[in-house]
Amino acid sequence: MGDPNIDRDPGDEERAPSTERDDTWRSSYRDVMAIGEFRSIWLAHALSVIGTNLLNIATALLVYKVTESAFATGVTLALNFLPPLIGGPLLSGLADLLPRRRVMVACDVLRACVIVLIGVPGMPIWAIWCLMFFSVLPGIPFAAARAALLTQIIQGERYVASTTIIQLTAQLGMLIGLIAGGMTVAVVGPNVTVMGTGLLFALSALILLVGVKARPLPPREEAPSDGPATTGRRPHLLSMFRDGAKLVFSDPKLRVLILMAWLAGLYGIPYGLATPMAAEAGGGPTAAGFIMAGAAIGALFGGLILTRLVPPTTRIGLLGPLAALTSVPLLLWVFQMPLWAMVLALAVCGAAGSYQFVANAAFVLCVPREGRAQAFGLAASGIQVAQGVGILVSSYYVESFGTGPVIVTAGAASLVLGVLLAVLWSRRSAEVIARMEETESEKAA
Repeated sequence: MGDPNIDRDPGDEERAPSTERDDTWRSSYRDVMAIGEFRSIWLAHALSVIGTNLLNIATALLVYKVTESAFATGVTLALNFLPPLIGGPLLSGLADLLPRRRVMVACDVLRACVIVLIGVPGMPIWAIWCLMFFSVLPGIPFAAARAALLTQIIQGERYVASTTIIQLTAQLGMLIGLIAGGMTVAVVGPNVTVMGTGLLFALSALILLVGVKARPLPPREEAPSDGPATTGRRPHLLSMFRDGAKLVFSDPKLRVLILMAWLAGLYGIPYGLATPMAAEAGGGPTAAGFIMAGAAIGALFGGLILTRLVPPTTRIGLLGPLAALTSVPLLLWVFQMPLWAMVLALAVCGAAGSYQFVANAAFVLCVPREGRAQAFGLAASGIQVAQGVGILVSSYYVESFGTGPVIVTAGAASLVLGVLLAVLWSRRSAEVIARMEETESEKAA
């Protein structure tokens, strides 16, 4: 099957030559960056990602400095992922109830205020954990609103390009945040670093307020003839969670995509075990930072290759195989590896895991317009919960078995699940391509 000409009107009688189609989907990145509103969203997102990772490493170092406990540090990191278990499915629905720019600005302001409190000297550990929990909650509706707002600004393959840029920025921002966080803590200490991080979120809110137009919520889509009647009222959050979960898990292609995304809960476990892994390798905080950043390094380069050099049809077809292969490097922990080999293996894992970039865009595009924010919030919340639970469970068993056996077990489980999902995906990829073409035709109409 040839490459889908996503940026071309499907009603055109003549097919463009393959070279023209290749140039079209590659040019989508330039077209996206030429949109002023997207640049504002992108810059705000970059600041938020850098701030989040600055907060993660600074708070982890702060807790370790006070407790000298690796498990307490693991709990601190897990708290970055677990809040969606409680608030994710409900809070993400705010992006379908309120204007999306307003949601994003309010979330950044709230996060800035909470983060400043975390850095107050003398704050007890239990209070730091509580504030960490509440600092993560606003990120849930923020991410859902951003994804939904992008669909109002950009469509078709350009939307795929926009989400790819957003996720590549997340990987680069993670690297910058971890490296800058470690260096800043070494100079000014963890408390000042944490409090200063709040300024990044305040700046993000200002950029969104100035650079993105205020938009009303899009009109609700008409219900199918055999479905329930649609009224002009917006549903309550609980009913949105119920309907969103029903929508995602009743659709085979959405179900496979969301489960592939949630595999990160298994192959992402080394991130939470960085401190004991570095200790076993004879390293210290710097080594732990490289281990935490290893997967992000691979994802950055893997994402660039997958989205810039691989045509749309091919990369969608590769989702299944890459989901299975992502966990293979974790099996190397059956051996005693030096630090450089650990980082290299995690980089390979992250490169294969860049399938998440394409899976994310495909998932959002396949969801009906009115449910995009809720469905994306459900998917993103599930990823975070899976990662948080993975860190907590693996940290517990590391105390008894060490990092190697725990990582190998997680890798084996992820590999088995990945193979099963790859088989299921091979039957659904054509439907996703069709949906991408349909979205572009809706834009042309």
